[in-house]
Amino acid sequence: MAPSLEEPTAFNSLPSFSKVFEDDCAPKTKVIPSVGPMSYEPGRTAVESRNVYEYEDLGPRFPDVRWDPLTEVPYRDKGIQGDTRFRNLLDAATDIFDYNPKIGTEIHGVNLAKLTDAQKNDLARLIATRGVVFFRNQIDFDVDAQRELGKYFGRLHRHATTSVPQRPGLEDVHVVFTNENAKDQRAVFAPSFLWHSDVTYEIQPPSYTSLKVLTGPPRGGGGDTLWASQYAAYDLLSSPMQKYLEGLSALHSAQMQADGSRAAGRPVRREPITTKHPLIRVNPVTGWKSLFFNPGFVTSIVGVPKAESDAIIRYLNEVIVTTQEIHVRFQWQKHDVAFWDNRICNHSASYGFSGHRRHAVRVACHGERPFLDLHGKSQEEELNALHGSQAADKDGSRQSNYND
Repeated sequence: MAPSLEEPTAFNSLPSFSKVFEDDCAPKTKVIPSVGPMSYEPGRTAVESRNVYEYEDLGPRFPDVRWDPLTEVPYRDKGIQGDTRFRNLLDAATDIFDYNPKIGTEIHGVNLAKLTDAQKNDLARLIATRGVVFFRNQIDFDVDAQRELGKYFGRLHRHATTSVPQRPGLEDVHVVFTNENAKDQRAVFAPSFLWHSDVTYEIQPPSYTSLKVLTGPPRGGGGDTLWASQYAAYDLLSSPMQKYLEGLSALHSAQMQADGSRAAGRPVRREPITTKHPLIRVNPVTGWKSLFFNPGFVTSIVGVPKAESDAIIRYLNEVIVTTQEIHVRFQWQKHDVAFWDNRICNHSASYGFSGHRRHAVRVACHGERPFLDLHGKSQEEELNALHGSQAADKDGSRQSNYND
């Protein structure tokens, strides 16, 4: 969740999610029937009508409780135990394909609710390698199975400000919820501001993170999510810039997120912190270096003049937000799951789904404290050497004519 991107505030003024649901089900929006190609209307998708909502217990609430500050805990990445060819996981698959060379893989035929430990380890290794992995129509993978798989990977994170499910005991589940009549927030946030890695201000930010969409717009109805590879972002940099940034750290702050919650009249369950992390880190599974930066939570670069800090932040924002070949975009359907490595990915929500309900649940486990190993490798250089691919031109010396 971006620093001050809040879910609709309708819940504050209503006594319960049930009341919100009853109000939302009133016929305030046109329901477009979907009966085949002849019903097609350009730019319009069917709005689902419902009298009973099966996920009411996973609707959002904001408990007014106080939690102690987080302390560092041991972490050993399960991906280290995974097969380098992912054979345990892929033995059950009917199809697997990459969205592009840098990031994003989709797997069919695997039931996330029924993985063996060996398959879980392979899954972790694949996520650490590809950044984000998608699974379609995971009906069996309910919130309890989602939490159990998250716990296998590490201690689950509890968010200090965002909503949790109505059902008690799920305070380590983050709820994403927008109702059918919520206002479109496009005008509130600059598009670049929405790019972020989750809660990077924590001393041990999350590693493996899963998001399952329970209800959302139909195909073509908007609400897609985008991810950007920070392995690839690092590899875009020139060698002198890589070496320069490897000597720097950045401050990641929770203050804006906490201030936004208090301004909305919502509780802050854990006091905000600001944490220093290296600007370049190494993933313990792959040994690859990645940028560890995001527009949402990084407030300054440590140890340099403010003008220099601001220039670095502007430049890295541009690299992450505008470099299309390091992006993947996923169009959700009901029961789809995305599993990503929060250490090596930024992600961004997208708007354009006004009129539709969008409801998802997220589970994330803490990873290691970010570290830089100077013996870490470049993803691009290692894969180029493995496959005999041509090295990328980074100095601009080759003459080229842009054609598309």
